[in-house]
Amino acid sequence: MPAANSPMRSLERAIDVLEVLDSARGSLRLNEIARRADLPVATAQRILAVLESRDRVERDANGYRPGIALAFGAHAFSTTNPLIRAARPVLMELASVTGLTATLFREHRGQRVVLSRAGNARNFGYELVIGSRLPLYIGAGKALLARLDDETVENCLDSAESATHEPLSAAERAALGTDLAEIRERGFSISREEREIGVASVAAALPAEYGVLAAVQVTGTIDDFPEEQTQSLGRQVRQAAISIGHGLPEVSGG
Repeated sequence: MPAANSPMRSLERAIDVLEVLDSARGSLRLNEIARRADLPVATAQRILAVLESRDRVERDANGYRPGIALAFGAHAFSTTNPLIRAARPVLMELASVTGLTATLFREHRGQRVVLSRAGNARNFGYELVIGSRLPLYIGAGKALLARLDDETVENCLDSAESATHEPLSAAERAALGTDLAEIRERGFSISREEREIGVASVAAALPAEYGVLAAVQVTGTIDDFPEEQTQSLGRQVRQAAISIGHGLPEVSGG
């Protein structure tokens, strides 16, 4: 562990502050940032001053919020990340062929994160932008969980509950276990109105041999997913996931 006054500890504290702002849904006051980051107010203020001078933090009448310079890092990530680069053409083709919205997710700290989207903007009653974080235990998240063994699934759920403070009941965990077994058997998840009324989706994870816990999803309205077409969509999404895997650099051996 870095010493309290080491340069690495200062870096860790700055990242702690950025993560607090990243998880907030609006501007935060100095005292609240210090509380959430578990820092003395004076320390938090010094960190914020440096971050503000580099445009990583902005300030308004309500407090501090993420700054415009963070967008530069997000752009660099999206244009250089091998997974996103491999997924873009596949998502575009999948959206074109199905007429649905195609999305790439990746697991991160017990949640799924939107990395890329393709297709016409559709009114689902909510906005899902790049960087959005969603639960693993509903919707496309279950395609990711199904790729894991039972012990790892439990650890992921524990991590998610810690982050969101929304514990699952024993009955909910049992029902999820049944869902995951079915997903493993057919190779893709099916979601109908799990997150939003009137919205449905099908998702498939990249096969394990590609070394990344990510999934492809197509989303539309309930009417876009008649029972007789769901299996076909599932096969298309599975093939898209495999195609993305083929486009990744080979995982080096030990």
